[in-house]
Amino acid sequence: QRRLVELGGGLVQPGGSLRLSCAASGFAFGLDYYAVGWFRQAPGKEREGISCISSSSSTNYADSVKGRFTISKDNAKNTVYLQMNSLKPEDTAVYYCNAGVWGQGTQVTVSS
Repeated sequence: QRRLVELGGGLVQPGGSLRLSCAASGFAFGLDYYAVGWFRQAPGKEREGISCISSSSSTNYADSVKGRFTISKDNAKNTVYLQMNSLKPEDTAVYYCNAGVWGQGTQVTVSS
């Protein structure tokens, strides 16, 4: 059974950093040629895509996070990461990864 687990969320002050991880089980990002996306959903808003990484490691970012967030992956650990720097209150949301299935999400709260 394919499964994703996101970790790394928490409470951080504006300007701070967090690194989220998305670990896969039941399938392999590298061997199975999956692209992986990070999404987020703020209260009262629709889920939005913010970054993705292809099987060949090409990356894309939404304008709202470009220059602040970095997506990467470690095929050996079957894990995709989202390094988030210069966090803003508007980054507060539940963050999800997707590779054909959704993880359970991890809460990120940016507040002083």
